[in-house]
Amino acid sequence: MRVLTLGRRDYAATLAEMRDFTAARGADTDDELWLVEHDAVYTQGVAGRSENILDAHGIPLVQSDRGGQVTYHGPGQVVAYPLVDLRRQHIYVKEYVYRLEHAALKLLEAFGVTGHRVAGAPGVYVRLDDPFGHAALHGPVSADDPFRGLGKIAALGIKVSKHCSYHGVALNVDMDLSPFGTINPCGYAGLRAVDLATLGVRADWHTVAQRLGQHLAAQFAR
Repeated sequence: MRVLTLGRRDYAATLAEMRDFTAARGADTDDELWLVEHDAVYTQGVAGRSENILDAHGIPLVQSDRGGQVTYHGPGQVVAYPLVDLRRQHIYVKEYVYRLEHAALKLLEAFGVTGHRVAGAPGVYVRLDDPFGHAALHGPVSADDPFRGLGKIAALGIKVSKHCSYHGVALNVDMDLSPFGTINPCGYAGLRAVDLATLGVRADWHTVAQRLGQHLAAQFAR
């Protein structure tokens, strides 16, 4: 896998480039991983509902072809786009999602943060009252507030075309989180977004991007 740290990139242009790369690749095309940071933008998934955008406050909204609902990208967030031939990896979408989440969990672990999966809600979450504790999530989930006590630190959305993936995972490092407050992130009302800085972890974008890139590349080494 070729790992490319591309820095600040326009979201719509990057989306077009991912589509073009995926459409043009052949059986022998190397997989790539793009590590980027976007200017402030809301992106809406293919099944996205307009009612999940409460107030855009002038932030551009881009209709995307990934799965899922609305999310926010902005400065201080590492966005990783693995462009992977799943057939060549001998995996299906469920395993692919598991590996993306696993890479994010290992990245958090490197900073002492314990991440969690939530069944039926792709991405990575942390306990707001004890982000460094190692206790597993337990107990019944509230039907009224399934994310009670949790904050989302990494969002995931993918597209697979002809067995090849694009889009990926966005991990919050040190960013203005207020734009998450004017949407229902990933379609969940009241879901709180957090970043490493909120948890007291100080790390620069390039360090986190490099480490996340290493963990993701390890997931798809052949």
